[in-house]
Amino acid sequence: MSTPAPLATPSAPHDPDAVPLIERVLAPFRQFAHTASAGGVVLLAVTAVALAWANSPWAESYHHLWETPLTVGVGGWQATWTLHHFINDGLMAVFFFLVGLEIKREVLAGELSSVRSAALPMLAALGGMVVPAAIYALLNRGTPGFAGWGIPMATDIAFALGVLALLGDRVPVGLKVFLAALAIVDDIGAVLVIAVFYSGGVMWGALGAAALLLALAAAANWAGVRRPWAYGAIGLALWGTVLVSGVHATVAGVLLAFAIPVRTRLNELQFLGSARRALADFDAAALVTATSPHVSILSNSEHHRAVEELETLAEQAQPPLIRLEHALHGPVMFGIMPLFALANAGVTLDAAALAVGITSPVAIGTALGLLLGKPLGIAGFSWVAVRLGIAALPRGVTWRAVGPVALLGGIGFTMALFIAGLAFAGDAANTAAGGGAALLDAAKLGVLGASALAGVLGGVLLRGALGDRPTPEPDPTSGDPRVRAALADGALADGALADGALADGALDDGALDDGAPAAAR
Repeated sequence: MSTPAPLATPSAPHDPDAVPLIERVLAPFRQFAHTASAGGVVLLAVTAVALAWANSPWAESYHHLWETPLTVGVGGWQATWTLHHFINDGLMAVFFFLVGLEIKREVLAGELSSVRSAALPMLAALGGMVVPAAIYALLNRGTPGFAGWGIPMATDIAFALGVLALLGDRVPVGLKVFLAALAIVDDIGAVLVIAVFYSGGVMWGALGAAALLLALAAAANWAGVRRPWAYGAIGLALWGTVLVSGVHATVAGVLLAFAIPVRTRLNELQFLGSARRALADFDAAALVTATSPHVSILSNSEHHRAVEELETLAEQAQPPLIRLEHALHGPVMFGIMPLFALANAGVTLDAAALAVGITSPVAIGTALGLLLGKPLGIAGFSWVAVRLGIAALPRGVTWRAVGPVALLGGIGFTMALFIAGLAFAGDAANTAAGGGAALLDAAKLGVLGASALAGVLGGVLLRGALGDRPTPEPDPTSGDPRVRAALADGALADGALADGALADGALDDGALDDGAPAAAR
């Protein structure tokens, strides 16, 4: 494989003091944001703030804040929502859009792309939804709280994976992939439950308009439209029609995600060839600037053209789905989800409220569903699937570790709080129960308490099950994508990594680029 000419380097050595102050200040925060546990840590901190605020002398300001009216109008049309409504029905649609992108990626190229690989997390997730819902329903049958049967079905992927991240390299890769795929399937189930059971009366005209908009998005995908703003405009209209239809508006986010293109305009060879030519042009332009002090980089048009070409090539070589997923991950993880937690996790914890809440069948059903139903359903359905030969445990994963991971599935938090709000915050719940707010607070107590216990117990038990020795298994979620593909296909299962084949630079020498193992491409 030919190698491009080395890029010109500046004559002056790198000076750390030359880094702008703002960059040095932000560097630790950026490093934290890229850790796997960052999202869970932020959510935990914001939850603590919400609980402290709701139980402080300023508790009234907490509750009044979320009732602040927001009015949006265009011409003669106006719509007014509370801040709480705007977060839960508006901003959370963006969260569900990101969930939809993750689901589509997993179905097309991830752990859900084949029946064999998807069987275990799908069946485990099914058990993790059915058993908790059944426990809750049994404890709340014949009561106004029965409407919350969907609350303990959900798993919060940010918190669950955050706990795994705290255990470091001792966690086998297969265990991380299993939990992530399990949570993705769990999200699919939660979306279906919300759409079918927690939506209002359906207005078929608005739903038909939503179907037409979704078809328009699919047609744009088929026609090769790749601009995010085009899908954003369709998505905004889709959200509005779904909101009016009676189906919960957040479902629009998932539906739109399925229409986002996954095709690239350039294949690997086209990208590599064009990128090398652009780099050569960049190198030549940089040399002119380096050897002619009077030539400013600002006036070097060849330099600028080469950089623009590289930017265009990078955009054309990356699927819009991946670009959107990466672009939204930060704002959703560190903006929308913490804001949701702040608005929904503030539960009054005075003695009277705790006495009522703890004895409430809603709180008990929620807590037992998450703490008992989740691990029983996930581990039990997984065991049956393996015993019947339908699926197999991931590489490096033992049954001793499956139980604690199943317990981590009991961290419901975000999605559980969301469904609780849908179940008990509406006028129907208030009328039927004579106080839907009390039921909602009881559900929140159950979610928060059970999620905290599931996280702590699951983490402690998993640490004991894995021991102190870090696993030497390479992580297919990072590094060279060709290594990930080879691992997924089992091409490297016979010790290629242990023998040092990859450490000697086989991939860098172009072995896979030249078509050696077809499965790794």
